[in-house]
Amino acid sequence: MTQNVWFIAAIWMALALSASLISIWAGISVALVEILVGVVAGNFLGIHATTDWINFLALLGSGVLTFLAGAEIDPRSLKANLRASGLIGILSFGVPFVIVWIFAQFVLGWPLQQAQIAGVALSTTSVAVVYAVMIEGGYSDTAMGKTILAACFITDFGTVLTLGVLFANFNIWLVVFVVAMCVVLWFMPTWTQFIIVRLGATRVSEPEVKFIFFVLFFLGGLATTAKSEAVLPAYLVGLALAGVFLRDKTLVNRMRSIAFAIFTPFYFIKAGLYVSLPALWAGLGIIGALLLLKMITKLVGVFPLARMHYMGKREASYTTLLMATGLTFGTISALFGLQNKIIDQRQYTVLVSVVILSAFVPTLIAQKFFQPSVEAMHAWGRVYRKRMRVLSVEDVGDNGNAKSEQGDQDAL
Repeated sequence: MTQNVWFIAAIWMALALSASLISIWAGISVALVEILVGVVAGNFLGIHATTDWINFLALLGSGVLTFLAGAEIDPRSLKANLRASGLIGILSFGVPFVIVWIFAQFVLGWPLQQAQIAGVALSTTSVAVVYAVMIEGGYSDTAMGKTILAACFITDFGTVLTLGVLFANFNIWLVVFVVAMCVVLWFMPTWTQFIIVRLGATRVSEPEVKFIFFVLFFLGGLATTAKSEAVLPAYLVGLALAGVFLRDKTLVNRMRSIAFAIFTPFYFIKAGLYVSLPALWAGLGIIGALLLLKMITKLVGVFPLARMHYMGKREASYTTLLMATGLTFGTISALFGLQNKIIDQRQYTVLVSVVILSAFVPTLIAQKFFQPSVEAMHAWGRVYRKRMRVLSVEDVGDNGNAKSEQGDQDAL
């Protein structure tokens, strides 16, 4: 049975189905439950190996999730809330990167480059986890939800940029990748809108969806050839198409259904398989210290800025905890270090365990103790833009009149 591709697929979809049922029953994000199911499957059910097609589906899941996260960022809200998301994103990356680097080098005794890999891996924020939480909670259409997603992008862009500057090979393929990215990002909205208008968005063959997947695959190929990561162009393409998706909700709903039904379960369950409980127990002291350090540095970098930008304590705590998550870029950074012989297998296990635990622990705390209401997240956007004297269509109530700031303050 373990050699039959259909039985393997059935086992993985059974795990995904059980995760969905548990998430509905427990009221916890399905992404977190899928990670936990992966941990149980790897440590108690004997499911350790993955196939090439499972690895591809998991990779595709991370790419499509990252693309959709970028596409959910309303350009108007991004512009209106740019200061908040920009400052939170920069410090969310910078503070953990520097502190973890120093801790790994001078406390754990890791050499310079190994300490830098640790700093990069633990400075990330998981766009995939945050986006999944936003969609399930109905927060993706709120100003605060869009601000958090934009801050995630800035954090992870700093991660990829730092990893590239410190370790990447600068060659002709990197130049080709950058040039191709610039061309695609400039013309992608026009091309996509042309396909939707000329061919229609109701055809069974879904040409617009296939076109987007073609572009993601092509840029992913160029990125990996240039020793970069495929999820970076996916996020940027999603951001470039945000305006098109804002006008055509049918397209984003189709891609979201495809992603959450087929691709993302493989990604999150596979992430859970990386957690070895015996290895976790053996390195529990270091793993616990690094996880605590990541959460504390995120608290130092994010919470004061969130409060400074008019978030209530509950909303600021929720934002801080979500920014403390890590998964995609964290595991990518650790794997980059292992494959290039910068870190060894023991250090890789420690870093990946911390990264995966950081996807689960902060999000669980955020959802159980600090989850705000949708109205409070909308209210923050109105208060912020009124204080900053930047208005958008979100500030107008159902009766056409601007909502009062006092009412928004009460909601916060």
